[in-house]
Amino acid sequence: MMKTIFIVGAGMNAQSITQEGMAAINQAEVLFGSERLIEPFKHLDKPAYALYKPADVQGEIEKSEMSRFTVLVSGDVGFFSGAAALCESLKGYDVRLIPGISSAAAFSAKLAVPWQDFKLVSMHGIPANIVELVRRNSRVLCLTGGNAAEIGRKLTERGFSGVTVYAGENLGYEDEKITKMTAAELSGSELALLTTLLIINENIDGRARSGIPDDEFIRLNGIPMTKCEIRAVVSSKLALSPGAVCYDAGAGTGSVSVEMALSAYEGQVFAIEQDEKALPLIEENLTKFNIGNVTAVCGKAPDAFSGLPAPDAAFIGGSSGEMGAIIDTLVEKNPNVRIVVTAVTLESAAAALAALKKAFPNTEAVQISAARIKPAGELSMMAAQNPVTIISGGGL
Repeated sequence: MMKTIFIVGAGMNAQSITQEGMAAINQAEVLFGSERLIEPFKHLDKPAYALYKPADVQGEIEKSEMSRFTVLVSGDVGFFSGAAALCESLKGYDVRLIPGISSAAAFSAKLAVPWQDFKLVSMHGIPANIVELVRRNSRVLCLTGGNAAEIGRKLTERGFSGVTVYAGENLGYEDEKITKMTAAELSGSELALLTTLLIINENIDGRARSGIPDDEFIRLNGIPMTKCEIRAVVSSKLALSPGAVCYDAGAGTGSVSVEMALSAYEGQVFAIEQDEKALPLIEENLTKFNIGNVTAVCGKAPDAFSGLPAPDAAFIGGSSGEMGAIIDTLVEKNPNVRIVVTAVTLESAAAALAALKKAFPNTEAVQISAARIKPAGELSMMAAQNPVTIISGGGL
């Protein structure tokens, strides 16, 4: 006998379940779901188990002599729902899904705001780069799980303190509350565990910029910075994908870290710098450019790589005489890592070329000599900058 299992999106509350969902509940011989979801249906006088983890539900169904079951999941079965994992666990049975009203649909209706252009994300136990999402999207709907204030702090720390936030607490329940605030106010709030946020940013910037003009970065005497013309070529050589994990070794001002983050906007960037004075400067530039996926690491490469996830790409802007060891360590962490090195001295260029050639047959080098216009009385002339050798290999 084939057992039939309906997975029903329970919407915001028992009153918002669709008629199709109610039919599946009424016709079921056994109900499953969290205590909150099955409580309204205990009067039906049928077995109701406060179980929702796939293995627990599967185990109970397997030993049951019944043939028709209904599992209640919150919201809609296709919107950050437990339905996907349940389907995988129950794939040996006849599983049927019934949609419900999602929190996105319910909240947008309450605010009278269309949701077809929302960027949807869950941070209920799921990591997400909320700063980058807000930077690139005018409307971000975010599910939370007791971390709404932390989300506000992340936005505030990276220059989004003034964006508008609508917070919907316990949507669909008697104690439902909707509050309008700023991200700065959100950072100091104490909201319910079940809170949905709509974050509105009217000044979005979805560009993945490379070769950002030098004068846009905050500078500090004695802290080096890779010049914009060189950064543009470095970005081209790195060829980052959106989800890449990146190292910027010898981050200095953080200019390359910023451009890495703009390209790898779904990934992670580690700005590694041994000069402690540079760390606050890196943080300032991350805030100026609204960057949320860069972690500044104080330490000397390659020792500072310890404990970091394996990189997909790495830029070496400063090696302090450890070029060979840095490249060897990067290759140990990921044999297919993409590495780009800049060198201003012949010795460092030779060391990088030798180390990369040992690891990657596709190693190449190019020397860039840029010149910038400057006034010469009433005329203009080109002023040459120091040539920079760019060595790259691996990956791709």
